Amino acid sequence: MSAAQGKVIITCAVTGSIHTPTMSPHLPITPQEVARGAIGAAEAGAAIVHLHARKPEDGSPSQDPDLFHEFLPQIAVASDVVINLTTGGAATMTVQERLRPALELKPEVASLNMGSMNFGLYEMLGRYKEFKYDWEKPYLAGSDDRIFKNSFKDIAYILESCSANGTRFEMECYDIGHLYTAAHFLDRGLVKAPLFIQSVFGIRGGIGPHPEDVLHMKRTADRLFGDAYYWSVLGAGRNQMQIAAMSAVMGGNVRVGLEDSLWLGKGRLAESNAEQVAKVRRILEELGLAIATPDDARAMLKLKGARNVGF
Repeated sequence: MSAAQGKVIITCAVTGSIHTPTMSPHLPITPQEVARGAIGAAEAGAAIVHLHARKPEDGSPSQDPDLFHEFLPQIAVASDVVINLTTGGAATMTVQERLRPALELKPEVASLNMGSMNFGLYEMLGRYKEFKYDWEKPYLAGSDDRIFKNSFKDIAYILESCSANGTRFEMECYDIGHLYTAAHFLDRGLVKAPLFIQSVFGIRGGIGPHPEDVLHMKRTADRLFGDAYYWSVLGAGRNQMQIAAMSAVMGGNVRVGLEDSLWLGKGRLAESNAEQVAKVRRILEELGLAIATPDDARAMLKLKGARNVGF
């Protein structure tokens, strides 16, 4: 069984690199929008915000640390929320590019994908006749022949590069084999317990969103890690809230946000990240569960604290 916990951690992934500006007018693009999205999510109940950056002129994904510098201080002044920076960036980037923000800014948490994989976004093409920016269509279309590369060497490089920073990792597991990879790096001593395992369901190329898939992921993680980990889930697209509810009744944590789904319900775009956080919080509280504060999350995950970051 995963570590016993009295409260549920809500993570909010504010913008990501999957969705493009054409898909929603509410997707945060500029540093100011990312900051507002993160602060609003924290006010609604998120203990952790998972952050990417985008170029403000066209909304394309960027790992330029200068862009992160524009919104991170705003968030830190306004909120004590735990900040989690991506090392995933986008599948079009090198591992060196993807690592830069976490390496230079030394966050409490950084995300880390646990393996190379197909990462299909091309099915979104049929939903839109025109795109706002020239980069969007080829970015989506090219994903049918694009590998999101995260080799064992890449993972070790990221972990070793950040080892002196005291950053802990949200280990993103898109399939069962990724759990075994996380166990491998635990055995090698490159990560330490408690692990924060983020199981991802519903991405084309990863494990599906069926309840049996969720159970399989949890059973496997329990067997590999025992009580030395905390489990969290994210469901892509329409699977978001159903997967979150499954995790909650199984003793896990949840992730929502416009990176993972643009929707609040069938046919209704979420107008903010805060709306999704508020909705999942209502679900959790109706189930009789308590919501973790940022300091609760820091204690559970053994984080270094907000004063020990590089921004």
